[in-house]
Amino acid sequence: MKPSPCLPIADADWPDDIAELREGFAGALNVYRTMAHHPALLTAWAPFRQHVVKENALGPELTEVVILRAGFRLASAYEWAHHVSRALALGFSEARINAIRGVPQRSTGVDGLIIDAVDALLDQHRLSKTQEAALAEAIGRKAVIDLIAMVGFYSVLGYLLKTYDTPIDDAIQKEAQENPALFSITAP
Repeated sequence: MKPSPCLPIADADWPDDIAELREGFAGALNVYRTMAHHPALLTAWAPFRQHVVKENALGPELTEVVILRAGFRLASAYEWAHHVSRALALGFSEARINAIRGVPQRSTGVDGLIIDAVDALLDQHRLSKTQEAALAEAIGRKAVIDLIAMVGFYSVLGYLLKTYDTPIDDAIQKEAQENPALFSITAP
């Protein structure tokens, strides 16, 4: 297999014009070290990332439900593994994580509504009026809009990660060795 033309950029090769990003979120993860091949995009991405990942109306737990489902549906091993780690740190059970991917069966309740919304966005590229209304009642309209933006955001990351075969970060690979079935993108 031919090596990726966009391996994550090492510190020694990091572009000078975005040096400040290396010390923050971008230097910590291979996905952003890959995106650093396009400094202007990474610079523009940073404030959007701050809102989508940290300051959205969904809150940390529902954010992870969205990202896990999107990562699973996009078959992004990188996003799945990284967000399994984050979900576990938030106190998710293995059963809840597996239910997000539909094993042995799909989640119900708010998690189920979110999973259905992610699937609709990826399959039909929209939410139905009924679906949007049910979600807005359950989580609020701002959270619905953030969910839509989050699926788009993680779709772009998934495309980038898969196109350039970005490797899962070492710390996550090490964590995954303790529970490979849960961290694997393929269902157990």
